[in-house]
Amino acid sequence: MGTIKPKAVVAWSSGKDCAYALLHAMDQCNSDIVGLFTTISETSDRVAMHGTRSTLLQKQADALGLDLITVSLPWPCSNEIYETRTRLAYQQMIDQNISVIIFGDLFLKDVRAYRETQLHGTGITPVFPIWGRDTQELVHDMINKNFDIRVVTCDPRVLDHRFVGRQLNKEFLDDLPTNVDPCGENGEFHTAVMNMPLFSEPIKVSWGPHETRDGFDYADLILTEG
Repeated sequence: MGTIKPKAVVAWSSGKDCAYALLHAMDQCNSDIVGLFTTISETSDRVAMHGTRSTLLQKQADALGLDLITVSLPWPCSNEIYETRTRLAYQQMIDQNISVIIFGDLFLKDVRAYRETQLHGTGITPVFPIWGRDTQELVHDMINKNFDIRVVTCDPRVLDHRFVGRQLNKEFLDDLPTNVDPCGENGEFHTAVMNMPLFSEPIKVSWGPHETRDGFDYADLILTEG
């Protein structure tokens, strides 16, 4: 009889880093990945920061053949409300025998420490499979593996509006200012993945309106099928 693997979910933002972490974790085969875990704004029905619509989020889960676990949050959301609602979600995961959450963090030590502190004592172990990876090497590996990555949010303090609403490819990377991390790990930009090696099929989308809200530039992605 083989060893029973712990059940895991991926902390899912809809973007490239969590998608790559999922791919890496699948390759390592250290856990039985059963779902994606995401927080959703009650006001907009979208993923915070990325602005990804919940319908598109569900399409990603369907393409991966994984359950989608969502936590609704008000906007604005206090840290107290965030932690209360996520703790309830963690308890529901424990009830389903889920004991691992996979994160796509790369090098922000304060973010990793916060996640570890939040999960301490819950019975759920945080795992960071791509921690410390060189971001230049990492993003080129995504492109070489035929990830279809769309840039959906930019911070206009470091990137002007010309960068939002583009595909993240070699041309995009060539255009980036030298002070911007190629994975946007410092919050310079955020992405949504429309295809990757684990998807059953690509997700077909069109670009919707571009707008500025809450101090960030957004480009809307709209499903063109289903």
